[in-house]
Amino acid sequence: MPKQKTTLPQTRGQMFVTDGGIETHLIFNQGHDLPHFSVFQLNDSAPGRQALREYYQPYIEIARRAGQGFLFDTNTWRANPDWGALVGYDAARLHAVNMAAVRLCREVATGFEAAGVPTVVSGAMGPRRDAWQYDANMSVDEAMAYHAAQVAAFAEADADLVTAYTLTNTPEAIGIARLAEAAGLPCVLSFTLETDGRLPGGKGLGVAIAEVEAATGGSPAYYMINCVHPIHFASTIRHAGPWVDRIGGLRVNASMKSHAELDESETLDIGDWQDLAQRYQRLLPLLPNIRVIGGCCGTDHRHIGAICQHCLPGQHERELRHE
Repeated sequence: MPKQKTTLPQTRGQMFVTDGGIETHLIFNQGHDLPHFSVFQLNDSAPGRQALREYYQPYIEIARRAGQGFLFDTNTWRANPDWGALVGYDAARLHAVNMAAVRLCREVATGFEAAGVPTVVSGAMGPRRDAWQYDANMSVDEAMAYHAAQVAAFAEADADLVTAYTLTNTPEAIGIARLAEAAGLPCVLSFTLETDGRLPGGKGLGVAIAEVEAATGGSPAYYMINCVHPIHFASTIRHAGPWVDRIGGLRVNASMKSHAELDESETLDIGDWQDLAQRYQRLLPLLPNIRVIGGCCGTDHRHIGAICQHCLPGQHERELRHE
């Protein structure tokens, strides 16, 4: 079995900012035609790659002022076989585009490093089926067979870790964790929650984490919550058990709407980024091991900037004190 890479800086206490909802921002705010949220297609053209470079530029100053590092998640949430096939990508093209996404993040990261912002690059993955619907039929074996190629591409491209987002069930999470461990990559698993603070299908977050921990020997580096507004899981966190210490990151939605309501909406709900930042700030004391903060659907650099000002004053606060 390959030896896992060096321990991640975020698990040693370094805080990292990450971006907002890249899919919703590029599609709704920037006007890119990317069916099925297939942002990975932008890696295949010079104009697309330039759009991605420009997308990240505001985050250099946000992370620098916060005095924290920046975590790049590749734009490959949909770059898996079933979703890729919907936009004409076969296995070979998916392998190439997953590797290209890591390379592009490494390239853009040089600008962050030059500004004094340390970086890590995460190979981002999504579920096989709908991210907002409980996948009752998924098995661990199916998950491993299905996601193996994407994990292998990230390992070949030398990503620092793998992060699986919007997971709705534990078998898929377990399968991805086992693949990452076999590939020698640290793994982060992020569950999405409904308005009741539970996974789609009704399972409690603490129960889901416990099941994955038991099945993997605790191999994931940490867990995250994403694609849900803080009002929907604040109570869950407030009344959590010891498992809350395994939550290491948040990527929240801008909108207070449910997944069902968002699915029916034809416009983007960007919410109120100042209110979101204040809610974020109230959550952090309940999550002692949070090391990655960012956004999901409807958020962009404005939301992340506000969150950092409230939660990570860092360098900006030091600059103000010396003015």
